[in-house]
Amino acid sequence: MDAGSRSDCQDFFLVAIGCMSVGFMWSWSSPFSMVLSQDKVNYDITEADTANFLIFQPLGMIFTSFFFFKLSEYLGTKKSIWILAIPHLISWIIVLFAVSKWDFYASRFMAGMGDTIFFCAGPPYIGEITTPKVRGYCGFIPVMATFFGSLLITVLGSYVDIKTTSYICMVPSLLFIGLMSFLPETPHQLIKDGKLEQAKSSLKWLLRKPDIEEDFLSLKADVEQQLADGGTFRNLVTISNNRRALRAGLLLRCGQQFSGVSIFLNYAQMIFQMAGSNLSPQISSIIFLTTSGVCGLACSAGIEKFGRRPALTLSTAGCGVILLVMSVYFALDQYHVIPLDALSWFPLAGMLAYVMMFSTGLGIVPTVMLGELFTGNMKYKSLAVLALAFGVAVFIASNIFTLLTTYVGLYGPFFVYGISCLATMVLGLKWVPETKGKTLAEIQLALKK
Repeated sequence: MDAGSRSDCQDFFLVAIGCMSVGFMWSWSSPFSMVLSQDKVNYDITEADTANFLIFQPLGMIFTSFFFFKLSEYLGTKKSIWILAIPHLISWIIVLFAVSKWDFYASRFMAGMGDTIFFCAGPPYIGEITTPKVRGYCGFIPVMATFFGSLLITVLGSYVDIKTTSYICMVPSLLFIGLMSFLPETPHQLIKDGKLEQAKSSLKWLLRKPDIEEDFLSLKADVEQQLADGGTFRNLVTISNNRRALRAGLLLRCGQQFSGVSIFLNYAQMIFQMAGSNLSPQISSIIFLTTSGVCGLACSAGIEKFGRRPALTLSTAGCGVILLVMSVYFALDQYHVIPLDALSWFPLAGMLAYVMMFSTGLGIVPTVMLGELFTGNMKYKSLAVLALAFGVAVFIASNIFTLLTTYVGLYGPFFVYGISCLATMVLGLKWVPETKGKTLAEIQLALKK
């Protein structure tokens, strides 16, 4: 039995503030890469220098994944996600005083450290304070907050200077530090720490009902069973349910990144500029991110109603087909096979179609499911491995974009990302379990079969 949350999910809006900060960090490069490379008065930074922004961010993720799991086990679920704001604040402070490319690289590295904290601590917190009935609905809130942060930083970057934007973006991190103090530690973590009375109080606060004895005893039995199974890195591969959960998690995280989403968020303005859209890169990227948020909001109910696996299958298939069609368009345009002047609207339309399909599954399912797949004793170790894989995947995907765009053309990375989406669809049907409507304990039983 997993701890529940209020049916209206309003607790999640506090967590969403931190997620919005992640969105700021993730899409900062999209507007400001162009700003920095064009501002020769205040900065001596080239386009080649700004291309490295998306390299240093995953390097920060990779570095942090090697030790954050241990810190998380010591701090507990709530405090682990609480410290998300610290590297983000440091990153913004560095930007305020930055003058060279190395200053901005350091800022991107700190942003990556914050991303690892979010990806390691966010899913467990979401999974542990929600009931199966509302976990899918509540799980989409942090995802939507991240997309809203990406949209807001894109708008700010189009109309406000770098330092003013940094001051504005520090506000959510400061609010997050203050407001998170009002949320309780999860009952799972308190039971794990032997604080049973505090666990009861937390469970009562989350479920909003006076009599929680039956829920508490069921939860306590589940947590004790999970702890009895052992919690070493070796157990990740030697115990069948852990191994299957890790395999599914790796597919979800890597498949998500090899769909190209991080590159599209970070290089949206550059892509639209290269594609020759009849709208400005700034307006095109704002439309792109607005559509992403609206579609994610609209699709969240469908994901919870029809299940994670169908949503993932539809999303990966749709994204794959759209990216391959866009690859053909860019190839025809690059080699002047046929005149495409009348189709100058197609790059923006294609990206909007892509983000619509991405929002139906790939954008939400990984975040929701990573809080469901792993037992309490394995969650931080497994999510550290997945954060490491996430960082490596972003690093590789960004280099694929840079290298193929430079030496092949814009159609190259779109083709690779499209094939990756279709491969994720096929493997997802085989490896990803359905978790809709199941408690965390029921999911573990299903993984053992």
